[in-house]
Amino acid sequence: MRAEQMEHSLMAPVTELLREHNLFRTTYLDEARSEVARVFCPHALTTTQKDEKLNTVHNRITLGDVTLNYLDYGAEVRITPGELNSFYLIQIPLKGSAEISCGKDSILSDIATASIPNPLEKLDMVWHAGNPQLMVYINRATLEKRLEDLIGREIHVPVKFDLGMDLTTQKAKSWRNLIDTLVSDVDHEGLTMHAGIRNQFQDLIITGLLLSQKHNYSESIGTSIEPITSRSVRLAMAACEANPQDPLTVTDMARYAGVSIRSLQDGFKKYVGMSPTDYLRNVRLNRVREELLAERSFDSSIADIAFTWGFTHLGRFAKIYHERFGELPSETIRK
Repeated sequence: MRAEQMEHSLMAPVTELLREHNLFRTTYLDEARSEVARVFCPHALTTTQKDEKLNTVHNRITLGDVTLNYLDYGAEVRITPGELNSFYLIQIPLKGSAEISCGKDSILSDIATASIPNPLEKLDMVWHAGNPQLMVYINRATLEKRLEDLIGREIHVPVKFDLGMDLTTQKAKSWRNLIDTLVSDVDHEGLTMHAGIRNQFQDLIITGLLLSQKHNYSESIGTSIEPITSRSVRLAMAACEANPQDPLTVTDMARYAGVSIRSLQDGFKKYVGMSPTDYLRNVRLNRVREELLAERSFDSSIADIAFTWGFTHLGRFAKIYHERFGELPSETIRK
C-alpha cells in the first residue's frame, strides 16, 4: 500500500491549497527565509544545489491559535530552525518527501508519514524538490492546556509526540480528514471563518491530534476520572444558560466547572441524564423558540434567529427543533 501511495504521489499533480490566502510568492531565497520566519521562527535556509532557483509559495489562514499553511519552495532546500519553542508544527507532504531530524530521531517524511518535531529539540530538515507541504501550526501553550483538560491535572513535562505520524492508521486518517475538510471549506469560502465555527474547529484539531498521535501523555488520557459533585455540573449548566449564543465547547464547560472533560461528561450523565453538548443544544433550542414566539413583526427570518443561537445548518436545525417541540420553526412563528 505504501509503495502504491508513493507511486501515485510522484505522478499526480498537486493542487495549490489556500490559494486565495496567499502570504507571499518569491523566487528570492532571502525573501523566502524572511517571510517564513515572520510567521514561524528564525531559521537558516539554503538550497542544496549551487545556483538553484527557488519558486516559493506560502499560503496561510489563521484560526486563532491554529494556523493552516501551504508551503512549497519549488526546489530542494535545507531548513535549520533549531528549536521551535513556542509551537508544534505538523508537516504533511502532499507530494515527494523530506528528511526530518529532531534531537536524536530521524525519519523520511512522505505522503504516508507526517512529521511532528518536538519544540524543545533541535530541528534540521531537507525538503526534496517537488515536496509541497500542508502544515498545521498549533500554539504550544494552547495544546498543553487542552491536554490538561483531557487528563484533569496540570502537566509538568512538555508534550513530546513521536516524530513520525503514520497517516495510514484509522485515527490519523480521521484527523487528516478533519484538516482536509477545513482546508476545502476555506477554499470554497464556507463558514469556517465564522467565530463560532472557527473555535470549534480549533478545538477539534488539537483534541484530535492528542488522541490520534502517540505522545508521552497518551496513556493518561481517559484512564482516571475524579469524582464530580452536582455543584460542578450546576456551574457548567449556568455557563450554558448565561451565554448559550457563544461558541461554547465541552472544554469551556469543563473549565467553568473546574473538572476534566471526562468527569464533566460522566457528571452530566449522572445528574442531568444527557451529555453537556445535548444540554447546551436544548438551551439554545429553547431560546430560539422563545424568540420565534415573541417575533410578531417577522423582521427577523428563522435562519437569522437560528444562526444567532449557534445553529449554522438550517436543515439539521429544523429537524432537531421538530424532534424537541413537535412542530417546525415555521409553525411556531405563525402562532
